[in-house]
Amino acid sequence: MTAPRPGLVAAPSGRIPGNKGIWVGICCEFVEFLVLFVVYFVARAHFPEAFEKGAEGLSTTLGTVITLVMISSSFCIACSTALMRAGRRSASIAWLVGGLLLALGYPLAKILEIQWNLAHGIDGQAGIFSGVYYYLTFNHMVHAVWGILGILWVLARHLAGGYSADDYSGLEALACYWHATDIIWLVIFSFFYVLV
Repeated sequence: MTAPRPGLVAAPSGRIPGNKGIWVGICCEFVEFLVLFVVYFVARAHFPEAFEKGAEGLSTTLGTVITLVMISSSFCIACSTALMRAGRRSASIAWLVGGLLLALGYPLAKILEIQWNLAHGIDGQAGIFSGVYYYLTFNHMVHAVWGILGILWVLARHLAGGYSADDYSGLEALACYWHATDIIWLVIFSFFYVLV
């Protein structure tokens, strides 16, 4: 995979990336997680000791691995979009495949993290912290799985010649959704693994 060349990656000015439908979906996703984050702060305000102790029990290493996988996958998908915009279809497909492979690392790392948590007594019934933690992270995983299915769909269309330098809005819409899911994970990571 070759990195996109400077000067060929700028999006046309004055247009919204992706399409209106994806932005409605992203706004709904943000509203949903905003409500969940309010629940997090209310629970944390009422049970500060439980949240402090619960965060200490999580594997920061696995949380960091998930974060790196998400950010790297988003970078690959952004490169894929920029390369398609520049008319470099083969390179765009290669970067999208890289983004997919990294994205598939997310559920794998999450399963390993859940197994680690369960082995250390952190299950959904271990108290308010673990209840909020699992509710937020499982909701995020659902959105990430939808994103992975979206990557597969866009990759199939890309391989079939569905995108060109003049029409790549589907690829761009995927990138927008995946970046939104990435941003939400960064907030979750901060709440549970950093702000202890």
